[in-house]
Amino acid sequence: MCGIVGISARRDVVAHLISGLKALEYRGYDSAGVAVLADGRIERLRTQGKVQALEALHAGSGVAGHCGIAHTRWATHGVPSEGNAHPHVSGPVSVVHNGIIENHAALRAELQAAGYVFTSQTDSEVIAHLVARALDGQPDLLAAVRSVLPRLHGAYSIAVMSTDEPGVLVGARLGSPLVAGLGSDENYLASDIHALLPLTRRFIYLAEGDVARVDAEGVAIWDEGGAPVERAVRESQFSTDAVERGEYRHYMLKEIHEQPQALADTLEGRIAGGRVLTQILGVDAEDLLARTEAVHIVACGTSYHAGLVARYWIESLAGIPCTAEIASEYRYRNPVVRPGTLFVSISQSGETADTLAALKLARERGYLAQLAVCNVPESSIVRESSLVLMTRAGPEIGVASTKAFTTQLAALALFALAFARAKGLDEQRYLDGVRQLEQLPGLVAETLRLDAGIQDLAGDFADKQHALFLGRGTHWPVAMEGALKLKEISYIHAEAYAAGELKHGPLALVDAQMPVIAVAPNDTLIDKLLSNLEEVRTRGGVLYVFADHDIGSRVDDSRTLVMPACGEIAAPIVSTVPLQLLSYHVAVLRGTDVDQPRNLAKSVTVE
Repeated sequence: MCGIVGISARRDVVAHLISGLKALEYRGYDSAGVAVLADGRIERLRTQGKVQALEALHAGSGVAGHCGIAHTRWATHGVPSEGNAHPHVSGPVSVVHNGIIENHAALRAELQAAGYVFTSQTDSEVIAHLVARALDGQPDLLAAVRSVLPRLHGAYSIAVMSTDEPGVLVGARLGSPLVAGLGSDENYLASDIHALLPLTRRFIYLAEGDVARVDAEGVAIWDEGGAPVERAVRESQFSTDAVERGEYRHYMLKEIHEQPQALADTLEGRIAGGRVLTQILGVDAEDLLARTEAVHIVACGTSYHAGLVARYWIESLAGIPCTAEIASEYRYRNPVVRPGTLFVSISQSGETADTLAALKLARERGYLAQLAVCNVPESSIVRESSLVLMTRAGPEIGVASTKAFTTQLAALALFALAFARAKGLDEQRYLDGVRQLEQLPGLVAETLRLDAGIQDLAGDFADKQHALFLGRGTHWPVAMEGALKLKEISYIHAEAYAAGELKHGPLALVDAQMPVIAVAPNDTLIDKLLSNLEEVRTRGGVLYVFADHDIGSRVDDSRTLVMPACGEIAAPIVSTVPLQLLSYHVAVLRGTDVDQPRNLAKSVTVE
C-alpha cells in the first residue's frame, strides 16, 4: 500500500517526484524518500513521517537529477523509520517497491551468506541486492531485473534504476498496480495516475506480469513471457482540480459534499424512461441475469458493508439467494458454488489485494460470471472481470471512504433493480425503486444541510472512548459503516449491532458514557427499532437518532435529527451521510489527522 513515482527526463525531476508523492500519500505516509542519478552516483533523501518532511529536507539539500524514483511508505516489514524508508540502494542499483515479498527471509539469508549487507528490516531491500548481483552476469538493467523477478514470491510493483545506465528506469508489476505515463521528452512510472496528472494525461496500464523500460525517449513493454507487447494508451479524463482540497479544510469534508454530484454521475446514462438500462452490465446482461440463480458478493472493509446492503436488496427485490462475505475469509476456504451463481466483487481502487485474489479464485470455481463494481477504470479487478459496473465517484483522497461507498450503493441498487426485474419484480415496486434513485442526488443534497446540527452534536463525543451504533435491516450495515468511520478517524472505539441483538449482550455496556447512535427510517422494522431504543433509554443510555421525518415525532429527544423521507432503496444511502458528518466533526474536535489516520492507508494492495 505504498506510492511509487519514477521520472526520466531532460530536466531536474526532484520537485516533480516529491509532488507526485504528495498525490499518493493516501497510499501510505509512514516515511518517504527520493533517489536520483547525479554525476554517475545515486543521491538519496529519506525521512520518517509524511512527504512534507521530505520536501523540507530537499529544500536545503541541493539534490538534483534528470532521472529518479520516489516512494511513500505504509509499513509492513520493519517499523516506520528513515532506515526502512525507500528507495533502497545496493551498489549501483536503487529500488522502490510496493507489495510483499513472501520469501524475503530465505532471500535475505542467501544474500547475507554471499556478503551483502542489509541496512533495513524491510522485505524490499532484497530486490535491490538481487538486481545488483544480477547485473554482473546480464547485459543491461532490463535483463537483470527480468532475471530476478521469478525469484520474488508474493506481490509487487517496482521501479529500478542503475548508475550503469543513466536515464533508464525499469518497472514491473505482479499483483500490485503500476502505470506508465507518456510525456514530451520525458516519461514516467507511478502506482497511480493521480501522481502524474500535472505532467501528463496519457497513460499505459501495465498488465499482470508486464515489465517496462522507460527513458526520456519512450516506453517499451514486455509481457510475462518475455515477448514485446503494445499496450493501449489511455487518455485520462480526471482533472487536477479533482485531487485538490479547494475551499474545504479536509479532503474528507470535500468528498462528503461531492456526493450529490458523484451520485448523479454514477446514475447518468443508466436510467431512461423510468427504467434501468440493463445493458450497462454488458451486451449479454439480460440473458445472464435470467440465468442467474444466486449471487455471491465478496469485498473488504467499507466495500463489504456495501455488499451487505446489496444482499438485502437482492433477496428482497429479486427473491434470489445472496451471500456477502469478507474477501480475506473467502480466499482461504472452499465455498460451495451453486450452479448459476454470479460472483460480484466490490472495490474502490480495483487493486484491493484480498478482493483481487478472491476474484482470481472465483474464475476457477465454476461461477456463471464475474461482475466488478469499481471506481477505477483499467484497474486489475476491472480487467479480470467479465462484467463491470463503474461507480464514477472520481478520485477519493481521504483514507476514510465516503463518496466511494455511497456510489457503490447506487451502482449496486441499479444492479439489484435490473436483476429483480429480470426475475419478475412487481412493476410498481420496480418503478418506485427507479424513481428513488432518480431523486437520490437531491435527497443527499438536502441531508447535507443537517451539517450544522450534526456539528453541534459532535461536541458530546469529544471526550468519549466508546460508542454503539444500531440499525435494522439495510440499516444494520449502515450502522456498521458509521462505526467504522468513527473509529477510523477519531480513534473512538465504536461497534455496530443489529438492534435486535441488544438484549443478547451489548446492553450490558450501555450507560451515560456510552453514546448510542441509531438510524431510524420509516420502514417495516421501525416499531421494533423504537422498542430497542426504549431499552437503551431505560438503562440510562444517551441516544442520538437520525430519524425519517415521519418518525422524528415518535422519538422525543433533543438529540434527534430529522432526515428527508426515503424509500427502501434510497434510505440506506441517504442515512449514511449524517454518520459521515458526525465522524468528521468528532475527529476535528479531537484533533486527529482526518485525511490520513494513523496506521491506515487508502488502497490496500497487500494481504
